[in-house]
Amino acid sequence: MKTNDTILIATRGSALALAQSNMMLARCREAFPELKFDLNIIKTTGDKLQTASLAKTQEAESLPKGLFTKELEVALLNGTADFAVHSLKDLPTELPTGLKLGAVGGRREDVRDVLIYRASDSGFAGRGFSPNLAVKDLPQGAVVATSSTRRKAQLLAQNSGLKTPDIRGNVLTRLQKLAGNAELDATILALAGITRLNYRIAADGTLQGPDVPKGLLAVILEPEVMLPCVGQGAIGIEIRENDPRIDAVCEKLNHHETFQCATAERAFLSAMGGGCQSPVGAYAEVIGDELRMRAVSFLGEKVRRAEVRRSISEPVELGRQLAAELR
Repeated sequence: MKTNDTILIATRGSALALAQSNMMLARCREAFPELKFDLNIIKTTGDKLQTASLAKTQEAESLPKGLFTKELEVALLNGTADFAVHSLKDLPTELPTGLKLGAVGGRREDVRDVLIYRASDSGFAGRGFSPNLAVKDLPQGAVVATSSTRRKAQLLAQNSGLKTPDIRGNVLTRLQKLAGNAELDATILALAGITRLNYRIAADGTLQGPDVPKGLLAVILEPEVMLPCVGQGAIGIEIRENDPRIDAVCEKLNHHETFQCATAERAFLSAMGGGCQSPVGAYAEVIGDELRMRAVSFLGEKVRRAEVRRSISEPVELGRQLAAELR
């Protein structure tokens, strides 16, 4: 393997992106001590459009695809980066010509979502609630802010009286908005993201971690309540095709079972004809020598759910089969 050039890892500059990229950087340096690795931090269109609403259909259609990936992909194609680290849920299923998903960087984090809200004794303006709050128990008219159409649809399926306005910003920004805005009652974040930022949910339900506003509670939502989005909890490594040097790096970074699950989920989303903001959820997991995948779709007039099992060696076929049952 060529050893004289630094291998550049493209990443966004958000706290979560940097946490994930530094994880991969450390693993690369451990696995290949003879090679030089460094980060290339790039600002993406999604970072620049912090006021854009990803959940409003007309606005979403006018925004470019790959909001959080395009500039990283340009860097791969023009040679200013050798691989890009993404939250896999942000990576479109159709990649630019010349690029591919080279690996899933390590075992998948917990795929579940988390409902975060003010405690009844938080001291913040606005109403608060007790620990272990269930979505179905939120009062009529309660405001749960999220920019995900998937989360909105599943929230309303559990509790039709909710209001679900959009919210933008990184994890800490959203927590600060919740704490400081009496009009918001709750928000939803991915457990994987808050875990990678070293936040944790204490035994009493309080959300704890660096700079987290005190007085916030969190409860994990099981997949039966909130099925995750495609790729949630996984780190995607995007690379150029026909690049043996980076292929060798990916072999060390890849977690095979997670890669098979991610491949099945991405095949499902592609076959459904949707992108990252489609109101569908899917979760594949390895059980023995099989993949089991559950999915939900809100694309039609009524909610459709399905579950399929297939050999772990047939992830693409599994995803397409499940999509065919839901279309």
